[in-house]
Amino acid sequence: MSEAWRQLGTPRTGGILLIADHASNHVPDDIDLGIDPALLTDHIAIDIGVAEVAALLVENGAVDAAILGRVSRLVVDCNRDEEAPGVMPIASDGHAVPGNALDDAGREARLARFFRPYHDHIVATIAAHRPAMILSLHSFTPALSAHPDQARPWHVGVLYNEDDRLAGAAIAALAAEGLTVGDQLPYSGKLLNATMNRHAEGNAIPYVGIEMRQDLVSDAAGQALFAQRLSRMCSKLALYPGE
Repeated sequence: MSEAWRQLGTPRTGGILLIADHASNHVPDDIDLGIDPALLTDHIAIDIGVAEVAALLVENGAVDAAILGRVSRLVVDCNRDEEAPGVMPIASDGHAVPGNALDDAGREARLARFFRPYHDHIVATIAAHRPAMILSLHSFTPALSAHPDQARPWHVGVLYNEDDRLAGAAIAALAAEGLTVGDQLPYSGKLLNATMNRHAEGNAIPYVGIEMRQDLVSDAAGQALFAQRLSRMCSKLALYPGE
């Protein structure tokens, strides 16, 4: 464990590794984002329900290990390329984040403290225990404040970029659970897939990105139900992760 990441379970060569970039809303005491503290419970600060579902998936053995980001995505967004402007967002869903108006030195310090250690740990874990499959776990808000008229009816989304080996099977497995599944929805993995582009596609490891709708994983009952669904999905995907 470090300030930048925490790990659940034990990685296994040939197993399933879960990666959750936005699993925490923690802001270190020495960082002032300049926002209303109430926003730290909002989707702009954290992927609601992800840490709890990840822990359940490790506990029930569906995945061998999970690497979770330990700071809010407003401190640093680890699912971005390092040079991307949004890696330290100055605004999110209509809310200004004035504390992220950093100079070059401040930006470099934030990257060195959180972003790079997080990704370095993923690199080291994959090098030591190459998984057969990576599960990228996120959650999405049912409605964006900036676009309240745009409905997001999907219960879950499946995201991917160039490597779509597991996407079709994941969509089928989740649809079999009675869920409304978004294929590259609520947004496309071809546009926003930095962590998986680097660690999964960059290593030719089959993967799937899962986006759970936050109102369905906002309490313990919903989290347990989604963990069961994803466990069954992982069992099906593990039968042919290399196809």
